[in-house]
Amino acid sequence: MPVTVTRTTITTTTSSSSTTVGSARALTQPLGLLRLLQLISTCVAFSLVASVNAWTGPMGNWAMFTWCFCFAVTLIILIVELGGFQARFPLSWRNFPITFACYAALFCLSSSIIYPTTYVQFLAHGRTRDNAIAATTFSCVACLAYATEVAWTRARPGEITGYMATVPGLLKVFETFVACVIFAFLSEPALYQHKPALEWCVAVYAICFILAGVTILLNLGDCTNMLPIPFPTFLSGLALLSVLLYATAIVLWPLYQFDQRYQGHPRRSMDPSCTYNFMQPTTVCFWDRRLAVSILTGINLLAYVSDLVYSTRLVFVKV
Repeated sequence: MPVTVTRTTITTTTSSSSTTVGSARALTQPLGLLRLLQLISTCVAFSLVASVNAWTGPMGNWAMFTWCFCFAVTLIILIVELGGFQARFPLSWRNFPITFACYAALFCLSSSIIYPTTYVQFLAHGRTRDNAIAATTFSCVACLAYATEVAWTRARPGEITGYMATVPGLLKVFETFVACVIFAFLSEPALYQHKPALEWCVAVYAICFILAGVTILLNLGDCTNMLPIPFPTFLSGLALLSVLLYATAIVLWPLYQFDQRYQGHPRRSMDPSCTYNFMQPTTVCFWDRRLAVSILTGINLLAYVSDLVYSTRLVFVKV
C-alpha cells in the first residue's frame, strides 16, 4: 500500500489535479495548458541554440541538457495524461509529476542564470548571440511555468496526497539540487584535500545528498513500506541527522577556508588563483568557490531545519 501524507487541518480531499484522465480534454485544462507552455518554451530554447551551435563548453552543455531533458520528460507526462496510462507508469503518479516539475524549475533557473553570465556575454554580436539571448528568455519562461505547476499541485492543508507534494518532499528536491551545485564548485580536489576537517565537510555533503536521494527514490517507487522502520521515524531521523551534520560543516568549512590560522585566505586578493593572469572568462577561482560553498552550506542547513520542522506537521495514512 502506498504511503500518502496529509496536513492535520481542515478536511481531506481526494485529488490535487484538475486534469481529465485519458482524454484530449486534458490539454484544455489549466494544468494541461501550462505543460504545453513548458513543452514549447523548452523546445524553442534548445532549437534556437542548436541552430547556431551556441552550446559549446561545460556551461553551454549544461543549458542544452537542461532544455532537452525537460522537454523530453514533459512530453512523456503529456502522453501519459492523454492516454490515461497513469496506472501503468512505473513510478508513483502521485509523486512523479511534481517531483519533476520542481527539479525542472530549478534546472531552468540555473540555466537562465549560468548560460547568459558565463557564455552569452562573451559571444560576438550577431545571429548567434541573438539566438542565445532569445533562448535564455524562453528558459526563463519555462522556469516560471514549472514553478507555477509546483505552486498549483503542491499539497494543501488537509489534503491526502503523495509525500513529494508536501513541503518536506519539495525541500528534499531542493536539498539534493543545492548539494549538486556544491559538488560542482568542489570539482577541484585541491580545495579540500589533505585537510581532514574539509574532507569531513565533503563527506557530509555526500552523505546527506545520498540520504535525501534515497528518500525521493523510495517515494517515486512506492517502496516506503520496505523500510525496516516506520517511514515517519525514518524521515524524522534523517532530517535530524542532516541538521547535525550540516551544523558541523557550516562551522568547519569557513573556518578552515578563510582563517589564516588554518592556512586560509580571508580576502580574495590573497588567493593567487583569483588574479587576472590565472583566470579565464568562464572559470571560477578557488576563493570564489570556497565562498560559494560556504553560502550554499548555510542555505542547505536552513532547508534541513525547515524540513525537520515541517515533518512534524505531517500525518501518514495508508490508502
